[in-house]
Amino acid sequence: MKLSIIIPAYNEEKYLGKCLDAVLAEIKNSQREVEVIVVNNASTDNTRQLALSYPGVKVIDEEKKGLTRARQAGFVQSTGDLIANIDADTIIPHGWINKVFKRFEKHQDLVALSGPQAFNDQSRWFNLAVFIFYAIGYVFYVINHTLKIGGMLQGGNYILKRTALEKIGGYNTEIDFYGEDADIARRMVKEGTVLFTFWLPVYGSSRRLKYEGLLTMGARYGLNYIWTMIFKKPFTKKSIDVRT
Repeated sequence: MKLSIIIPAYNEEKYLGKCLDAVLAEIKNSQREVEVIVVNNASTDNTRQLALSYPGVKVIDEEKKGLTRARQAGFVQSTGDLIANIDADTIIPHGWINKVFKRFEKHQDLVALSGPQAFNDQSRWFNLAVFIFYAIGYVFYVINHTLKIGGMLQGGNYILKRTALEKIGGYNTEIDFYGEDADIARRMVKEGTVLFTFWLPVYGSSRRLKYEGLLTMGARYGLNYIWTMIFKKPFTKKSIDVRT
């Protein structure tokens, strides 16, 4: 199998370098076949130039701003059997790529894989509170997946099987931000197993949590997850740009 790692990037010159450094180091360690695609999503800073400075990284442009549009543009240009979705401020840890391959190689019915995100710029207590949020979400995940009405994917840390993603018609570009991962999980569960595991973490910036507040953001994510499962569309229509 081949893995395509797709990284949407809108004005991400502050974070993208560390993200790509981690990805390329992990590719070297894994000895797997992996391509890296950065989708420059209407950036006005040096995001595109920074991405181009990394040998072997493919850079494409999506001028229409939006997370799902960027993900779809990267998917269309990718060639992998597995499509990994991470964010420009995501840091994948050592062993992440091999864990992904081993899961999909072992479980033929697996169509989507995901894990949590911890925050390397926050305290252990803060990350513990985030873990509790995931634990509560995991209960809903088990129920929804058992009933085949949905799953649980963490935006910025989920991998999809290409054939299944093609069957469901790709990403829903009508969704701006909130609920995009819940929508993918809801549709992918019809094609096979959607697995959320705490053994596949990534690390990232807590800039959105700092801006919105942990409780507000947790409530918003929870509401949009439930709304998407029931009504097949998110409650929150527009997102807030957070660039700090």
